[in-house]
Amino acid sequence: MSRIETAALETYSACDVADALVKNGLADGGFIPHLVQQSPERPPETAVTGPAYTVLYAPIDDPRPAVASHYIDSAPEGSVVVLATTPDTQLSTAPYTTINNALYGGLMSTRAKFLGCKGSVVLGKIRDISEHRSLNYPVYSYGLGIAAPNKVAKVVGVNVPLTVPSSDLTIHPGDQIVGDENGVAVIPQRLLQNVIQDIPPRVKADQLAAEDIKSGVPAAEAQKTRRKNL
Repeated sequence: MSRIETAALETYSACDVADALVKNGLADGGFIPHLVQQSPERPPETAVTGPAYTVLYAPIDDPRPAVASHYIDSAPEGSVVVLATTPDTQLSTAPYTTINNALYGGLMSTRAKFLGCKGSVVLGKIRDISEHRSLNYPVYSYGLGIAAPNKVAKVVGVNVPLTVPSSDLTIHPGDQIVGDENGVAVIPQRLLQNVIQDIPPRVKADQLAAEDIKSGVPAAEAQKTRRKNL
């Protein structure tokens, strides 16, 4: 994805992206459920967006060997770091994970920001929330924890597909991540160009519909008129 395309997506919301993905056949709009924006304290002016750099954690007793090098040192500039755990550790209800230890901490955000990453999305718990916020570095997670993961979990894959709990969604390396105060969406690479093309006319139509509604036009009529042919 070019820097120009990334910059274009930054100006739209995760909701705008979701609407375009629904049009392109994803009923859930590419939504990653249950995430909370932990950092920064105030919503950023633009969306957090970049290709996914994926990291897979597994329980410490998983037969696969741990990845030898530290994943954070290989995070590409402009990427969004996405961490998840193996399906056997995922839950369909809160807290959505059986791993109580935090998978991600302040030192990881410090390194990610230095490398030029756009943000981190953790399908699990994080710690050191004040450090992430002091860096003004965007981080999403299910919740907070206090203990490091080393004694209970290990990284078994980097740049591998990640299963999303409570969803049919799979995050593939290079899929585009878009996050803001509304939540986080994933754009599959195969749909990226369609989404980029579909967002602007839909956003314009909704802006016009909002103006109509403010002037007294019924919502159903305004939406039908302005969204015609979209």
